[in-house]
Amino acid sequence: MRRSFKFLMRPTWHRQIALAACLEDHRELYNAALEHRRTAYRKAGVTVRYGDQSAELKHIRAGDPGGQGRWSFSPWQATLRRLDKAFKAGGGGVTYFHYGRGPS
Repeated sequence: MRRSFKFLMRPTWHRQIALAACLEDHRELYNAALEHRRTAYRKAGVTVRYGDQSAELKHIRAGDPGGQGRWSFSPWQATLRRLDKAFKAGGGGVTYFHYGRGPS
């Protein structure tokens, strides 16, 4: 049996800014990965999978140390896995992630 707990977050002003920046970076990664998949399929008929995008993530983070590279690697992989899961469930309905509303 799984038990879950909910914790009330009361971040300081500085942490609120950091959390918003982290969310924005995740949004950018999700949308860029989604656009990469769509473009690859439209132009070349190639299906891009999680493994391909995860391998590119290392180079993306190295090229952007102040943006994508400032956060831990595991959450970025989770974002790409979430996108891959959405595609496997029927990728035609996957849309862009809009800030504050979640995937729409």
